[in-house]
Amino acid sequence: MRSVGALLCLEYAATVYAASGEASRPRGVGPEFAKFYKDDSTFSCISTPSIKLPLSRLNDDYCDCPDGSDEPGTSACSHLSPLYPHTLVDHSSTGSNISLSLPGFYCKNKGHVPSYVPFTNVNDGICDYELCCDGTEEWDHVGGVKCEDRCQQIGKEFRKLDEARQKSLGSAGRKRKELVVEAGRLRREVEDRLQSLGTEIEGSEVKVRQLEVELVEVERREKGKVVRSAVQKVGKMGVLVGLAKQRSEELRGTLERVREERDASRGRVQELEGVLMTFKEEYNPNFNDEGVKRAVRAWEEYAARDKGPEPDAAHDRDLDAITQSDKDNGLDWAEYEGEGDEESDAGVLFAFEYYLPSSLRHWLDANLRTLRTTLIDSGILADTSSTSTSTSESKAVQAAQSRLDAARSDLANHHKSLTSHQEDLDSNMGPDDIFRALKGQCIATDSGEYTYEFCFLDKTTQKPKKGGGHTNMGNFVRMETVFVDEDVDSKGKGLGKGERIAMRHEGGQHCWNGPNRSTLVVLGCAEVGEVWRIMEEEKCVYRMEVGTPAVCDLVGMGGGGGGGRGGRDEL
Repeated sequence: MRSVGALLCLEYAATVYAASGEASRPRGVGPEFAKFYKDDSTFSCISTPSIKLPLSRLNDDYCDCPDGSDEPGTSACSHLSPLYPHTLVDHSSTGSNISLSLPGFYCKNKGHVPSYVPFTNVNDGICDYELCCDGTEEWDHVGGVKCEDRCQQIGKEFRKLDEARQKSLGSAGRKRKELVVEAGRLRREVEDRLQSLGTEIEGSEVKVRQLEVELVEVERREKGKVVRSAVQKVGKMGVLVGLAKQRSEELRGTLERVREERDASRGRVQELEGVLMTFKEEYNPNFNDEGVKRAVRAWEEYAARDKGPEPDAAHDRDLDAITQSDKDNGLDWAEYEGEGDEESDAGVLFAFEYYLPSSLRHWLDANLRTLRTTLIDSGILADTSSTSTSTSESKAVQAAQSRLDAARSDLANHHKSLTSHQEDLDSNMGPDDIFRALKGQCIATDSGEYTYEFCFLDKTTQKPKKGGGHTNMGNFVRMETVFVDEDVDSKGKGLGKGERIAMRHEGGQHCWNGPNRSTLVVLGCAEVGEVWRIMEEEKCVYRMEVGTPAVCDLVGMGGGGGGGRGGRDEL
């Protein structure tokens, strides 16, 4: 009887090995675990090699190994999981770290993609074609269930979808490269602008210093001027200057008016000539109308005559120069309007310097002004410039102060722009600085009663379709990396599994009886930018899943700069 039993055991073991289609592997063992089942006499448990079993106890529907490795083709060890409730006996015999050494029942799926089915699904009377299209997980035909092999049909459809995904994948990779190039160009623009701002700031600082010196000199010069009586009479020179200024303004105004009339007439003539030219080209010469023919002949004679000189751009430029203000042409009437007859105003005694040689006169004037300023600064001589200076003198100081203020304002704006550009250059714009090319670009989707909009490195917004105010769901504050494990649909849309780039948005509109709105935007690989899903995880705390080619890796296209090729990756 023992010999018969041993024979039956050997026959059973042979049947187990043959069932897999390969004599080296029992049913349910994947190729990566075949090395543990090569011994033709005994089997050692994978996690506990000290436990050795005869081959007859492989796949005998009884769990002998603590890690379940002796039952790769049955559900006998499906209870070995950290989530499964265990007894004291289980813990004493297997330890607290209870887990399966095998990922599941291996389905070869010839014609499709091999996969593993959970041990709980083996011989449960349900055909799991999504994971095991060849139906081998129901090898015992429990309840009469027999799962046909559908791998050819499913594999064909999968390859069709995979071809479309690979095509989309290639397009997404090309678009990402374009974005990287554009981001590099934009970054170089910022760097170039920083360099030019540095040069402009240096120039502005020099200009400010020069204008500060100029203001001091103007104020000193104004203080040093000899004060005239506020009621002094205007001399002959002042009257002549006033008349000359009035005459110049009249001539300038008349010239501008004549020029406008000339330009208007010239335009009307050109328009009329165009009408007559069209009339000549389009009239019917076979139509016997003497009036029309005379008009055509008259036009031909007019066109053949010399019309005089063509408009001269140089002449117009001369007119532009002539019609400019006298001050722009180097004549400042303000310097002469206050002049009077020096001999009648102050007498020859106070104008004796005009009788001196030119070089000596300039030396004397400069020293007198310096002396007067020194006496005023020392408090010896009263400063009457604030109450007695002429209008032209106060305007000179005001003009110098105005130029200095404008230069200081330009310098402050340059410094502000420099800080802004430097912060932009130092900010995190993602791998390869790629989001610089997408900054400010928005993606929107309709969901229920609202339209949700996401703008890269900017904000997220909720917009009601029936009108009303927009709700700010958060402003961009930083970039993060998050781990996801999400499904991907048949078209490759979804986050998949692995690390993904996410954009944190905070400080949105306040939620009634709650916090300020915030949104975490998780990015996945897609050929075009689109919002896949949006949900409210907590009150006024949102999560948005967005596809974009910007996060498609150049190698593997794992999406979001992480995740690798393992798991359920998008595309």
